[in-house]
Amino acid sequence: MIKAIKGVKDLLPEESPRWRFIEDTARQWALRYGFQEIRVPIFETTTLFARSIGASTDIVEKEMYTFADRDGSSLTLRPEGTAGTVRAFIEHNRAADPRPQKYCYAGPMFRHERPQAGRLRQFHQFGVESFGVADPRADVEVMSLLWRLLSDLTLPGLTLEINNLGYAEDRARYKPLLVAFLNGVESRLCGNCQRRIETNPLRVLDCKVPECRSATEDAPCLADSLSPAARDHFERVTTGLQSVGIPFHMNTRLVRGLDYYCLTAFEVTCSHLGAQNAVGAGGRYDGLVEQLGGAAVPAVGFAVGLERIALMLPETVVVPAIPRVYVAAFGTQAVGVGFTLLDELRRTGVPADMDFRAASLKAHLRQADRLNALYTILLGDDEVTKGVATLRNMQTKAQEDIPISDLATALRTRLVNR
Repeated sequence: MIKAIKGVKDLLPEESPRWRFIEDTARQWALRYGFQEIRVPIFETTTLFARSIGASTDIVEKEMYTFADRDGSSLTLRPEGTAGTVRAFIEHNRAADPRPQKYCYAGPMFRHERPQAGRLRQFHQFGVESFGVADPRADVEVMSLLWRLLSDLTLPGLTLEINNLGYAEDRARYKPLLVAFLNGVESRLCGNCQRRIETNPLRVLDCKVPECRSATEDAPCLADSLSPAARDHFERVTTGLQSVGIPFHMNTRLVRGLDYYCLTAFEVTCSHLGAQNAVGAGGRYDGLVEQLGGAAVPAVGFAVGLERIALMLPETVVVPAIPRVYVAAFGTQAVGVGFTLLDELRRTGVPADMDFRAASLKAHLRQADRLNALYTILLGDDEVTKGVATLRNMQTKAQEDIPISDLATALRTRLVNR
């Protein structure tokens, strides 16, 4: 038997309604905020991710699925959605469009990492990216969208954590101070963090290993190296969050694992997920468009993991079911009439089904129950002769006779008025 690869997961029909509910909720909130859907390729040239995410990040060094194309070029399955969206923004000259450039997307991402709860090698994200606005209110807007979305899904134990990463020059002043401190406690750090001292020292602060957190307790603070402009931007962000009633906590260790972030960094955590507790995260990345060959365009965005949301979505959340109609056609003539009726219902917008294997009324009703049908149309040869069918409400068991020619209209009206 051929089985799925370790670290990937089948989404079976019983689970897909919850996922569809999550995705639909996310898209509805994004549309309320003026974000429009964009769809970018699943694989891109490897250089795009190396230049945007950062060559010294864990993602680029250890986690990307990279392969050679037939012409020898190097391609990579996308490990995140921002880089491809920025590439599309530049390639299609969207900066020349005077309308707000605010995009949302959903789809699979790929990282070769150790599979664990809510973290797979093929995983799914919903994300938003907002281009062209340097105003701190754009930061507040995307954080507000993230918070409202997750709150609407009634996810438990949520906390919005934020930090000020400053400008590139601020971090350049800070890094030598941090590296000097880390060199003094190197023996107490995990192997990953010892390597990061030279390649990506800020990531040491974000390490979840208890020994590393203890060793860096007295590390110099980035906040002390921030410029007045960076402080002002962040103060306006926190004021904006307060003005729209979004609760937040400062987390000076919050760095994020991607090199392109500046100024505002944020993530929403959940107390129910253990050590790897981030549900969604993002930040401002003002230099990335220019870094990838475009104009100097400010930008901010976030992404949420759909697997993690699905894990936390309370069982008490009522996922709207599609009000299905079942056609129970039995008898020599009724089978053909029922099949034609089934097609008519579908063409007029009524979700309808029939089990072609069932030959008796009893077998049809059993399947209607299994499919959680809202209504069942009972149609035998006698009903065909009379030109009427019996419509049964599967919840109340009430029945009424309706002309076959009127069934599609009658059912469409009933389903609309539910």
